[in-house]
Amino acid sequence: MPLAENKGKNCMNPPSDEIPGKKLTALSLAALGVVFGDIGTSPLYAMRECFHGQYAITASAGNILGVLSLIFWALLLIVSVKYLGFILRADNDGEGGVLALTALIKPKTIKPRTPQWALVGLGVFAACLMYGDGMITPAISVLSAVEGVKNITPLLEAYILPATIIILGGLFLLQKQGTARVGRLFGPIMLLWFCTLAGLGIAQILNYPEVLAAVFPWHGISFLLENRLHGFIVLGAVFLAVTGAEAIYADMGHFGKRPIQLVWFLVAFPALALNYFGQGALLLVRPEEAHHPFYALVPDWAMIPMVILATCATIIASQAVITGSFSLTRQAIQLGYLPRLRVTHTSSSHMGQIYVGPVNWALMLCTIGLVLGFQSSSNLAAAYGVAVSATMLITTTLFFVVASKRWGWSRLTAGLITALFFAVDLPFFAANMSKLFHGAWFALGIGGFFFLIMLTWEQGREILGNKMRSLTPRLEAFKNMLAANPPQRVSGQAVFLTRGHDIVPAALIHNLKHNKILHSEVIFLNIRTEEIPRVPNFEKIEAEKLGAGLYRIIAHYGFMEEPNIDAIFALSRGKGVNLEMKEASFFLGREKLSISEHPEMWRWRSHLFLFLARNAMDAAAFFDIPSDQVIEVGVQLEL
Repeated sequence: MPLAENKGKNCMNPPSDEIPGKKLTALSLAALGVVFGDIGTSPLYAMRECFHGQYAITASAGNILGVLSLIFWALLLIVSVKYLGFILRADNDGEGGVLALTALIKPKTIKPRTPQWALVGLGVFAACLMYGDGMITPAISVLSAVEGVKNITPLLEAYILPATIIILGGLFLLQKQGTARVGRLFGPIMLLWFCTLAGLGIAQILNYPEVLAAVFPWHGISFLLENRLHGFIVLGAVFLAVTGAEAIYADMGHFGKRPIQLVWFLVAFPALALNYFGQGALLLVRPEEAHHPFYALVPDWAMIPMVILATCATIIASQAVITGSFSLTRQAIQLGYLPRLRVTHTSSSHMGQIYVGPVNWALMLCTIGLVLGFQSSSNLAAAYGVAVSATMLITTTLFFVVASKRWGWSRLTAGLITALFFAVDLPFFAANMSKLFHGAWFALGIGGFFFLIMLTWEQGREILGNKMRSLTPRLEAFKNMLAANPPQRVSGQAVFLTRGHDIVPAALIHNLKHNKILHSEVIFLNIRTEEIPRVPNFEKIEAEKLGAGLYRIIAHYGFMEEPNIDAIFALSRGKGVNLEMKEASFFLGREKLSISEHPEMWRWRSHLFLFLARNAMDAAAFFDIPSDQVIEVGVQLEL
């Protein structure tokens, strides 16, 4: 299939309906451990925040049934209908996530201050908000689990913060080692966790079955009408029950749609609903337990193992979010939104298990800082939800564009479905914005910080690319120049990395100007990142003989792939260009950057770009080129 056709294709790879039974079971168990870890640990704090948090409402029978009804319908509409029913259809060649969704709508060329430019900007901002989520989720999840030791004995309360910091520190320190081995335990542990959630809930529901009346939506509507502004603000706490839903879409590429759908409807959704209804049944009888209704479900004899199991579940949830941050960073690097960073694969069998050092340490420092700054999971809940609700709102917006433009749905059909999603998303987003001055600013600030970095890097690279094109001739003009004034040729293969297929790199011009020689075989190598996750090997390479010993190779890679020179050379030989790694010399431009008197970006952004450029991984290391075959040629450029 031609590359252009492949870009427009919406498919799962492999198709989920072709997964054999045993593999489907294994994938489903793995998905339970990775995809649903975040939303699966929400019962630890969601119900508590409604009746004991900063915006708590009285635990009366009407309020309890109303909150339960809102939680149940939020899980049903946001997760079951919106994400599993519709959003998962918007796969980018099998991959999900807000950056993959953004790539679906991003045109080849995009002009500033146009609707497409604004939509792509929204998608990138939503991706940046995920970094804030990656910091808050481990902090609130682990802290809420460890706080259960207070129910064992109040004497342990002083050890909650130190224990949480030790657990989080250990979790981040182990990231470099990978999670391939312990990852096998994620599924079984989370299966035990969800079974425990269901069992605890059923035990209480049997004591007070009247609580099941909360499945009727009018209880939630009555709650909002009776409590007005206070009830609306409580929606911010209700939303905590669905945080983690965006991970379902982001992790689709690892497991496929069918395993995720099976696990949600057969395990996760029933267990969560039963546990929330169990907490509601408990509060109807003992409203004084609102300070921690989850642990109030647990018998005294099971408290210690429950705290241990809850801590394990929250560590797994945190691991999924951290790994998601690494994957997001790799996508952003490949799409040109971040400078090159070293990406380490920690598993030979699971391509999604990667490690990005700077991101890991930044997450660790901020997560531990959040624990020390907010002191309790209840305080952290005030900072949680804004980033996730904003991401969901943006996902809904982008979904409308994909449905109407790429799938060919009528605007009426796409608009009606999107309007339903907005009717759910907007109230939750507005309610979470009420937390802005109580900690929610942190997640927005982190998102804004990464958004600024991505915009600055992309714009800075575009400015440098334009300046480079003005300093070097086009390929056809260069060939004419060689024909008119042929330089001395020496035997060997010289590889020059280029920014475009028709651009002669400055490193070649400078080398020819100062050394007065040219290799017998000159290869212009342009590595492109396509707007699809992966490019099949038979479509990866375009090779062309230009004459006069010149060759042009265009290597196409997806944004989930990492270019490798060895692989490019091997694939090029199949296209008729006989490249040998041991024989090749690689000429790379070493850009010496400075700021002009009138920079095209604001001066402070120009300084930020210089900082990012200085700390970016060099091309030789990024593409795994042997250092003893690299010749760097200095190029001076002004921003």
